Amino acid sequence: MANINAASAKKEESLKKVDRTLIVRELLPVIGLVAIFLLFNILTQGAMVSNLSLALSTVYSLMIASTGVFFIMTMGGLDFSQGSILGIAAIVICFVSTKAPIPVAVICGILVGAAIGAINGFFYVNRKIKSFIVTICTMFLFRGFIKYATTNAPVTGSASLTLAYDTTALKLTCTVIIVAVAFFFFRFTKFGTYLKAIGAGEKAAKFAGIRTDRMKFLIYVLAGAITGFAAFVNVVHTGSVTSSGGNQLETQILIALVLGGMPISGGAKVRFLNIIVGALLYTILNSGLQMMGITTQTMQMIQGVIFLIFVFVFADRQSISVIK
Repeated sequence: MANINAASAKKEESLKKVDRTLIVRELLPVIGLVAIFLLFNILTQGAMVSNLSLALSTVYSLMIASTGVFFIMTMGGLDFSQGSILGIAAIVICFVSTKAPIPVAVICGILVGAAIGAINGFFYVNRKIKSFIVTICTMFLFRGFIKYATTNAPVTGSASLTLAYDTTALKLTCTVIIVAVAFFFFRFTKFGTYLKAIGAGEKAAKFAGIRTDRMKFLIYVLAGAITGFAAFVNVVHTGSVTSSGGNQLETQILIALVLGGMPISGGAKVRFLNIIVGALLYTILNSGLQMMGITTQTMQMIQGVIFLIFVFVFADRQSISVIK
């Protein structure tokens, strides 16, 4: 009896320790966001607060695009083609906006993003090629298209894109709607449960009756469509697309999600808050370093160190090798 009680107490203590660890893991990104904001506000002598709207001007498209990649990473996949998707969709939106109404241009951008996502999904699901290999290939392929389309000059959109649509209220509203709808389906429907189940174990998900191949394909299409819409939010701010359009977006998304506490291998430990906290944390970190006059090379080094620290903290080492 004494041995049983000792074992039970030891097990209970172990569970409490795990619970405390999980709480710390979930709170760390939020604490980091507040700490970095306060730190840079002090270092810039209050410039962070006074220029907050300017600092957050790039967070909208990043947060929207991160939503689609969040779904992909939840089921254990990766997508390195997001920057190219945004660049191609932005070119289409700019071109169509000069020939047709803006809503038509936005729909075209979304459809182009969905089409590229379908290409990724086809090779990933039907040809059984690892997601990171497929998306790296399409990243370079469509990056070449972007450079070709902008060889002579940037692709400029209709003047009404920036004059009528470049407002903080519109971009904030678009971001809130996308994030809110995504949160609803992820949190309150079987959609989020299926994604977590696939990320935790695809074979077990299949035995549970989840049509995993169909789900994975549709998620890549959805992520492409979401990034196609993010291209619209990005274009209304810039008004045109250059050869660097969307460049490094995939890296920014990955860093933002990991900073938000996203486990790279996906699964049950994923939290929707990873998107919001991560995008804000990355944007404030980047803007704060720029305000301090840090060079690009030094910024990349600092971001790299912080990224490694968060990967070390949030990586699930039991399933990290199962990147689909």
